[in-house]
Amino acid sequence: MFGRKEELNQLKELYNSHSFEFLVMYGRRRVGKTTILQEFAKHYHSIFFPAREKNDALNLDDFSKVIQYHFDKNYIASFQSWEDAFNYIGSKVSERTAIIIDEFPYIIEENPSVKSILQHAIDHSWKNKNIFLILCGSSISIMETDVMGRKSPLHDRQTSSLEIKPFDYLESSIFFPNYSNEDKLLAYGILGGVPRYLEAFDPNISIEKNIASKIIRNGSYLHEEPDNLLKAELRETNVYSSILSAIANGRNKIIDIANFIHEDRTKVAKYLITLQTLRLIEKRIPCGAPETSKKSIYIIKDQFFKFWFRYEFTNNSYYAMLGANDASKEIMDDISNLMGDAFEEICKEYIIRLAKKRMLPFIPYHLGKWWGTNPIIKAQDDVDLLAVDRSGKKAIFIECKFTSHPMPYDEYEDLVIASKAFEKIEEKHFWFISKSGYTDSVIKQAKKDNAVLLSIDDLFNL
Repeated sequence: MFGRKEELNQLKELYNSHSFEFLVMYGRRRVGKTTILQEFAKHYHSIFFPAREKNDALNLDDFSKVIQYHFDKNYIASFQSWEDAFNYIGSKVSERTAIIIDEFPYIIEENPSVKSILQHAIDHSWKNKNIFLILCGSSISIMETDVMGRKSPLHDRQTSSLEIKPFDYLESSIFFPNYSNEDKLLAYGILGGVPRYLEAFDPNISIEKNIASKIIRNGSYLHEEPDNLLKAELRETNVYSSILSAIANGRNKIIDIANFIHEDRTKVAKYLITLQTLRLIEKRIPCGAPETSKKSIYIIKDQFFKFWFRYEFTNNSYYAMLGANDASKEIMDDISNLMGDAFEEICKEYIIRLAKKRMLPFIPYHLGKWWGTNPIIKAQDDVDLLAVDRSGKKAIFIECKFTSHPMPYDEYEDLVIASKAFEKIEEKHFWFISKSGYTDSVIKQAKKDNAVLLSIDDLFNL
């Protein structure tokens, strides 16, 4: 199993507690929640129950078998109710036991009263028992609202919560040990950090061949995945797909998305909230701006969905005629355009890693892309990545370049000019991260300014 040390350590700490613990664990589909729980269950005294999309009686039957075989090594008959099943557990537990219910939403969608029944069991029995309860689910909205929400009977019963998130670029690189650092970043820019997607690529063939055989070719897992995931989570998938396509092709504001897909702006706003809940898109504002900023934009957070909707969804009929191999070549010719935004996200993840290791001049309080009016040049300007300390007086201005030529001096100068829009910043640091190095003039000026010049190899030297 790759990675997940922090998540497994959190489970271990809760298991080793001397009191009742209740963890709510959730995360988008394919992110590896079940794998983590199975790995944990191998090493600790656990009951692991994977709920299924069955009716209530059948899930209760399956649960009855699992817990009876665990405690009595024998199955007699299904319990008549969930209350009987939970009471049975309470009467049997002596040594520390993890009770893991995976995909809990399948149970409460069929029988919402299970939440109240479980709450009663916790309050009147389990909280005094040697139990570590884990409820896990892929439906983030259900886990956040129906399990942890204020109106849920289980509200405030959990002692911890854990959202399982995709891997970052460095963790994802482990899946491709034989790739160059550049290709590892390309793979991340295409697939993102969802383990199931990373596993779908063959690490022994080129990225171009992987795109052809694992994404473009009809019937391949990644070719079908975005459609399948949206259909599993949503109704009116055609509208959601159109929104994702609009964003993937540069329409980032609500009004532009609505005009592009010919839908009412208010309706689009509601759909965007749903896509945010699924962790597929993200609302962004300029770094340091208030949440109410009118400059907000929407970006596709999931790298693979961004790739798929930019290329396959938009050009499906054309690629079908062109053929997977030639389509893959065309995509690779354009891949630097996709990697522009992806590389900024990679650099952000790198800065976060440095911050955690205390390898920055300060710990950023605000971190992200900035865009807005620069009063010095009286025009719109932007900074690829801006890190500002809590006082608002220190900042790191970062330029991220994933191009095939060394970064020229004019782009160095552009960042310095952009920094002048921040008059209140007293201590300014300039960092540059370039795939193809720097021109001599940049190297010379960077020495004078004490600026930091980094390569993509530096992103892996942590």
